[in-house]
Amino acid sequence: MKTVVTGPSGHVGVNLIRALLSRKRDVRAVCHVSGQGLEGLDIELVPGDVADIDSLLEAFRGADVVYHLAAHISLLMNDWPRCLAINVNGTANVIEACRRSGIRRMIHFSSIHALSQEPFDRPVDESSKFVDSPSAPPYDRSKAAGQKLVLQAIQDGLNAVIINPTGIIGPYDYRPSHFGQALVLMARGRLPMLIDGGFDWVDVRDVVEHAIKAEETAPAGSSYLLSGQWLSVKGVAETVAGLTGKSAPRAVCPMPVARFFAPAVTACYRAVRVRPIITTASLNALVSNRNIRHDKATRELGYHPRPISQTLADTVKWFRDNGYLGC
Repeated sequence: MKTVVTGPSGHVGVNLIRALLSRKRDVRAVCHVSGQGLEGLDIELVPGDVADIDSLLEAFRGADVVYHLAAHISLLMNDWPRCLAINVNGTANVIEACRRSGIRRMIHFSSIHALSQEPFDRPVDESSKFVDSPSAPPYDRSKAAGQKLVLQAIQDGLNAVIINPTGIIGPYDYRPSHFGQALVLMARGRLPMLIDGGFDWVDVRDVVEHAIKAEETAPAGSSYLLSGQWLSVKGVAETVAGLTGKSAPRAVCPMPVARFFAPAVTACYRAVRVRPIITTASLNALVSNRNIRHDKATRELGYHPRPISQTLADTVKWFRDNGYLGC
């Protein structure tokens, strides 16, 4: 059974492919720019771009299942054109290529960011409304729009399942991801200040394992929110400090102050050509609902995410073993 993965070199992709290979799957990875993290794996690498439907038709030829992971993950508030091109129009191309290629099942990776977390006194689950405010971060709006396209395609007969993970962390974070970048700074004792906020974090290995279970067992049209545990940025930093021996930053910046200075901080990062992790969009994410439910995934997929402390320990170890911590 040929299984195709778009976005294979991202954090989720490299973990998903390893999980698929452990099940003896025949994997074809559709690489747009880089195959980093896939070196030495027994997979078929093919060129492709979600903006180019002809390349997708070629990549999907003879396949049975498509995992659609390719996305532009952005923390910038002025990034709508690229988010639209990749996360919305690219998803439309994947849907059309699946239809024309006779794909049996598509697994679409959406995000918790597609779902509104307000009101904060009510839990977030699969029935929550989509983000639709024009003032919302472009990434959030684009993931909501992409998921709506998949839902419409399901109504039109596409056999698809949707996965909405929360904040993903874990090993094999080669690039690293935005939060992986923050973890590396914490682990090296180079994060000068913390932000007064937090998020629901989930282990990437739990996400990919249960995405595969959903592919194998879930009814067509199902969607699953895969959450983990809410933990403050301070709590993350203190856990990392305990793992590394480096002191966690003592200063915690109040959210209103962080919001005021975020545009200037973002501009400074970009001026020195460093990817910004403190932006208006990232701060919006840290003001999050603390009750994100995964009851449906537990009931239907046997989903029980591991403790966040174990995930952080494994992630810091992976960064250390692979030279990211300078020791």
